[in-house]
Order: sequence, then structure tokens, then C-alpha cells
Amino acid sequence: MGGAVSAGEDNDELIDNLKEAQYIRTDLVEQAFRAIDRADYYLEEFKENAYKDLAWKHGNIHLSAPCIYSEVMEALDLQPGLSFLNLGSGTGYLSSMVGLILGPFGVNHGVELHSDVTEYAKQKLDVFIRTSDSFDKFDFCEPSFVTGNCLEIAPDCCQYDRVYCGAGVQKEHEEYMKNLLKVGGILVMPLEEKLTKITRIGPSAWETKKILAVSFAPLVQPCRSESGQPRLVQLRKSERWESGTRIPRANCWPGTRLVSLYWFLTIL
Repeated sequence: MGGAVSAGEDNDELIDNLKEAQYIRTDLVEQAFRAIDRADYYLEEFKENAYKDLAWKHGNIHLSAPCIYSEVMEALDLQPGLSFLNLGSGTGYLSSMVGLILGPFGVNHGVELHSDVTEYAKQKLDVFIRTSDSFDKFDFCEPSFVTGNCLEIAPDCCQYDRVYCGAGVQKEHEEYMKNLLKVGGILVMPLEEKLTKITRIGPSAWETKKILAVSFAPLVQPCRSESGQPRLVQLRKSERWESGTRIPRANCWPGTRLVSLYWFLTIL
């Protein structure tokens, strides 16, 4: 999937091409794309392809085409202070761009199936934090990544303002995905070979918009543990957040890395 725009010589030229083709349409999304160099999320030996409008896969590591990420970022309608859940968070490239927009009162969670990719994402995030000059312009909501199957999120998980799934969602899992959203929230996911935007307009009311045709690998179905029980993904929040008090996450920061006091992710 991809090939909709010409390749760039560098990250800025790629973004210029995405703007010209109307994949990037808003200033906030443009700024986030320019702040993070796509090539930084490639293995060194493959970086020559980083600025082509093509997906990249090596082993379990995968990056969608730039035109797809552009449509996803625009469709999510991100704003400071929102909570975001990235299902199939991969390299962390998308989650890091989102974190630049969410700011110091946001929430930024990622669930990734493969443990090696989770570690890869954490390494890339650490390099970004240590070397980027983006924090002169942004308050960064640092993403937290956990390994697990996104179809096994614990039923007591709090709902999110924005959710993205980076794998093809089977029709039987559509309701599961929709129920991860707060009222007023937006879900973007590949559904029946269309990138689809679903807005929750009421407790049981939805608006659906098909964005463009896509081809994504399907979600991997959960495997039971030896005990026969699902290995639930826990996305836990502090009581202060759940009671409605909006507090800044301690690892949403302007340039200084802090340890989060209020959020943690675990696998049971």
C-alpha cells in the first residue's frame, strides 16, 4: 500500500509531497510529521527507502506508507489533552507523532503483539527523547508500550478519546473496537478493506465514514495460555484520573524525562 506521492530526498520533501497531494491538510499534523524523521524508525540498512511512499516490513517490524499515516492522523482529529490508544503500535512512529499533539495533559498508550517490536519501539523512543530538538516547540506526551494481543484488553479498561488499529479488523470484532471509545470519541481502523472512521455520537449511536481503500494484514486471533485463560492486557489508571481530575502525566514533559507516577501498563 502506498505509492500515491513522489519520493522525497529527505523527510521535509516527503512532507511537502504529502501536502501537495492533500494527504496532509492541517498545520498541526504537518508540524508533527516534520518533527519526527521517518528514517529514524528504519533499520540502518533500509534507510534509503524511508522517504518513499511505501510500506516497509522486516521480520515483525512494520511501517505503513506515509500516505496512510497522513490519512490516519487527519482522521483522528487530535487535540491537546486527549487520551489515545494505538492497537498494533509497532515501531512507535505514529504514537510519537501523536504524543507531540496531545501535550502535558494527554494519555498515550500502545499495545503491540510482538515483544521484539515493543523493545524496538522503546529503543527508538529513547533515542528520540535524547536527540530530538522538537521539545523546543512541543510538550511531548511520551507513549507507553506494552506487549499483548489487542483483542484481549481487560474488560474493566477505561475508554479512550481516540483509538487507532493498525491491522485489518474482522467484522466480528467491530463492536469490540467501538466499545473502547468514549462518547464523542473517534476510532480509525481498516475494516472490510477500507480505512474507516467511526465517531461515537451517543452511548449506542455511531457515525461511519469510509476514507480510502487499503490492504492490511488481519488482526491475529488470541491464543489461550496453558491454563486456558486469556492473557489479559491491563491498561490501568490512577484513581485521581478515574475520578475525573485532569492531572498532567509525569512523563508528558517539555524536554526533561521524568518517571510516570500515575500510569502503568502490565500484562497479567
